[in-house]
Amino acid sequence: MIFWKCPTSETVAGFLQGQSGQEWSYPGIGKTRTRAAARGYVTDHHRVRLGEGDAAFEAACEAIRCWAMFDVGWASVVPEPDPPGEGQTVAILFEILGCWWLNACRVVYLIDEDGPPRRFGFAYGTLPDHVERGEERFLVEQDSDGVTWYDLSAFSRPRHLLAKIGYPVARMMQRRFARGSLAAMKRAVHHSLELSVSQKEP
Repeated sequence: MIFWKCPTSETVAGFLQGQSGQEWSYPGIGKTRTRAAARGYVTDHHRVRLGEGDAAFEAACEAIRCWAMFDVGWASVVPEPDPPGEGQTVAILFEILGCWWLNACRVVYLIDEDGPPRRFGFAYGTLPDHVERGEERFLVEQDSDGVTWYDLSAFSRPRHLLAKIGYPVARMMQRRFARGSLAAMKRAVHHSLELSVSQKEP
């Protein structure tokens, strides 16, 4: 759904209510568990190191719970959401060229594994009122060396006519979001670790 100005909270609430009973808009529900994709969909995978030790992993898990990966400056989850829960419907709002795009997604599955490796995160999939079709997984993982990584994996194809016509721009925005999301997670973990150290200092 496209707006010429930022939609109000009432508009967002109505949008979510209308999408809450809708089915997913793509085949292969849950395929991001194995980084697979439905035929005809483009896959993306991005990964960044966040830190070492249990404190870094716990900080990364908390960042996922708070949706910190959307702190990119031009996209957000609205209204301010609860921690991800299976079946939860959320609205993703982003601004491009003076237009506001409101997109509906639903959380497909959660990940909470003690490992090794330790893994925490979730995936959501698109609902009918989304500019794209597909699924995206947001995951933090602590490997056997104690290093924590943020892993972003997705498969998608355009649904909205404007996304089809402007497909190169749509792909550019997807890559821009990925870069911003990786940077946002690094900031969130770094800030959490710095705060923890400062609180321990006499």
